[in-house]
Amino acid sequence: QVQLVESGGGLVQPGGSLRLSCAFSGSSFSDYTMGWYRQIPGKQRELVASIFRGGSINYADSVKGRFTISRDNAKTTVSLQMNSLKTEDTAVYYCKAFHPWRTAEYWGQGTQVTVSS
Repeated sequence: QVQLVESGGGLVQPGGSLRLSCAFSGSSFSDYTMGWYRQIPGKQRELVASIFRGGSINYADSVKGRFTISRDNAKTTVSLQMNSLKTEDTAVYYCKAFHPWRTAEYWGQGTQVTVSS
């Protein structure tokens, strides 16, 4: 089985930065597509960024140029560097792992990011 644990959330002022980390426990980390999602209360959960095993990366339009997703296959971690944060970035951020041929999907429990002055 796979377990995901997010960390790095907190309170930051607009224009500030945070770095989120997701620790993956299990086997075959390098085969998984990894992603960061976020959910604002009362709204649909949305994709923030994803990174595939081959290195391809997707970003939501709202975070392009500000956020960077990366993965460290040796440490089995995925990070989300968030710069130039805006109040509308406030949400619970979730880590997701998806195995493309086993069709297995796993979620972390989320970490709160609050952007406020």
